[in-house]
Amino acid sequence: MMEEVKEGSVLSVQGDAIKVTEVVKDGDNLTFIIISQKLSGTGEYHVARTYDDFDWLQQHLFSQEDVPGILGVIFPPLPAKAQANASAKVVKQLGLLALGDWTLYGAALERFLQQVASHSVLNKNKAVEDFLTSSEAPGRQKSKRNIFGRLSQAVEEKRKEGHKDVEDFFQNERDLNHSLTNCTKLAAEKFLDVAQTEQKIAVACEHFSAALQMCVESGEDKQAFSRVCKTLSEVFNSMGKHMSGVVENDLNTLGLGLDLESRYQDSEKEMLFRRTCKLVELEAATRNAERAKPVKKPVMEEVKKTAETEFNQISAVAKNEIKDFKRARVQLLRQALVLWCEKQLVTARNNAEQLTLHLETVRGLA
Repeated sequence: MMEEVKEGSVLSVQGDAIKVTEVVKDGDNLTFIIISQKLSGTGEYHVARTYDDFDWLQQHLFSQEDVPGILGVIFPPLPAKAQANASAKVVKQLGLLALGDWTLYGAALERFLQQVASHSVLNKNKAVEDFLTSSEAPGRQKSKRNIFGRLSQAVEEKRKEGHKDVEDFFQNERDLNHSLTNCTKLAAEKFLDVAQTEQKIAVACEHFSAALQMCVESGEDKQAFSRVCKTLSEVFNSMGKHMSGVVENDLNTLGLGLDLESRYQDSEKEMLFRRTCKLVELEAATRNAERAKPVKKPVMEEVKKTAETEFNQISAVAKNEIKDFKRARVQLLRQALVLWCEKQLVTARNNAEQLTLHLETVRGLA
């Protein structure tokens, strides 16, 4: 098992070439096969990881409290845990990623790893190198309580979410993030409704096609009727396959893009909240230093200075993170939209050709 992880390592793999090539079901659990290309170009690393391994990696990234400005990092978001036999609650949490045969979920984990491996701060953590290259599975020890405790954040958020920022840049970003978070989640939910409706149409076409095939009977007196049923069965079967292709294209392009956008907006929201908490801490330290009695004033001034240094480091990192995030977000969404349109055009063109052939066949029945 992997032991205590130390920082400062350099990745020996190509970050943009990390692939989740297979999702293996093992009872109620899923195992993901990950292939990484060596930077030396001499081969590949093949590792098998479960979701708990991904969670282990994320916890190590979250626990880098000694890295200056780490609270200002927008951490690549890890999807909610998936199981082969997922409950309705888990499916609701996963949204678009719960559709299909878990290939889409594997693609989301692939993007998570690529984002971590390409991050100039996070990729220096040795946990990333071990996760991608070690044949041994990560340790199953419980992660220590870290700076990103969800429960404590939920409590603090209610108290500090309305705290006004001292910089217009961050206040405007908080307001924009609040709006975009709601919009992207709504867009992902609506797109999920569209995909599920398309799936239902595909299944209905396949069922109707099968039902028409059952009407085909032998006998000269029923040849005309049977021929019509067989032709219509082929038409609806083709329509069902086309709609299944549309669903697959939707999920693998724009669906995956919207899901990532939604989770990344949440990740930025968490970063902005962490900075707000540090701002509140700095303001409290400043007040304490101003009110402190002479005997305690040096200590209070030192506490204030430390808080101010940490806050400035977080703000500096956060500004760069936001700038990079906006550029990457626009690029990823543009790629998803372009690929979605291209796939839809190809699928529509192929469907039109098939329907043209079926139309000629139907005309021949007259």
